[in-house]
Amino acid sequence: MAENKRNDKGGSRDIARKAVEQMENLVDRRIEAVTGIEKDGSEWTVTLEVLELERVPSTTDVLGSYEVTLDEDGELTGLQRTRRYPRAEAGEG
Repeated sequence: MAENKRNDKGGSRDIARKAVEQMENLVDRRIEAVTGIEKDGSEWTVTLEVLELERVPSTTDVLGSYEVTLDEDGELTGLQRTRRYPRAEAGEG
């Protein structure tokens, strides 16, 4: 029964999937990765890496790191870009 209750509200995998889908629809850009997920009370924060500008060579692509907040039903409630950087600098902060 606890498993059904968790599935109804959405586990971390389901929340991450919903964040990616909503973000792709909103910004019309490819999501490269989910790099973080955190639950605080009834709100989820998912960190996504988004391909903002594709270049040649690909190491010069521009990526953006976004924090997306979702409610317990998986509906987007907030969005903020926290960083923009060339792909070659992905590991630096």
